[in-house]
Amino acid sequence: MNSLTLKKKPARVIPGFHLSLGYTMLYVSLLVLLPLAMIFFHTMSLSWAEFVSIVSNPRAIASYKLSFGTALAAGLLNVLFGTIIAWVLVRYHFPFKRIIDGLVDLPFALPTAVAGIALTSLYAPNGWIGQFFDFKIAFTPLGIIIALTFIGLPFVVRTVQPVLQNISAEVEEASASLGATRLQTFSKVIFPELVPAILTGFSLAFARALGEYGSVVFIAGNMPMKTEITPLIIMTKLEQYDYAGATAIAVVMLVTSFVLLFTINLIQWLANRRFVH
Repeated sequence: MNSLTLKKKPARVIPGFHLSLGYTMLYVSLLVLLPLAMIFFHTMSLSWAEFVSIVSNPRAIASYKLSFGTALAAGLLNVLFGTIIAWVLVRYHFPFKRIIDGLVDLPFALPTAVAGIALTSLYAPNGWIGQFFDFKIAFTPLGIIIALTFIGLPFVVRTVQPVLQNISAEVEEASASLGATRLQTFSKVIFPELVPAILTGFSLAFARALGEYGSVVFIAGNMPMKTEITPLIIMTKLEQYDYAGATAIAVVMLVTSFVLLFTINLIQWLANRRFVH
């Protein structure tokens, strides 16, 4: 056999680049780009003055502040509690550990309406937990934060957990043998490894909280200017067949969310360069 004979390329299990790219572009176009384009298309039926009047309405502005503020607060709480839970699940062995580990994913499987009803029954003024407090939890922004923390917690736990599992105990032992305290070991050795995962979990929890409707609508009380979230205003306008008004507010949420998530991803990229490389 001629030694110059070209070797055949190995057959690929996955289709070639062009076919895969075509499927990817079709998927992104039909399920992401086209729906987003329709939002902007419906908004174009409004004049600039009408658009500004709708999106700058005091009721709408109050809902923006509430939605973004509670989503941010819930995201930060999820970073704190999610990191602690991930640490406990990875570093300690205790009875029913696997059951607790499985319960972390419960908000993923639980219908959001069921979660909202359950949280409301717990934190209402006459609820099992709410009755022990002298201040209201349900039907206030605090209740919204609790609901958003509940549905966003798994994102942080599941992103931090694998990183903790990959950190060898030998690294901590080496740090201790060099005279580092536990706090120094955590801040100088462990925490830098966790930063990218924490930022990823925060961005996922924050994004989920911004668009959450089912669990919040029950515990919020939906009082205009007080506990009315932006998704509820959008739903109200859709029920009134005010599609242009609903899409106008949706555009504001979409653009603002994109800018915030882009900023978070930029910070995450910078953190990866600083702490990983």
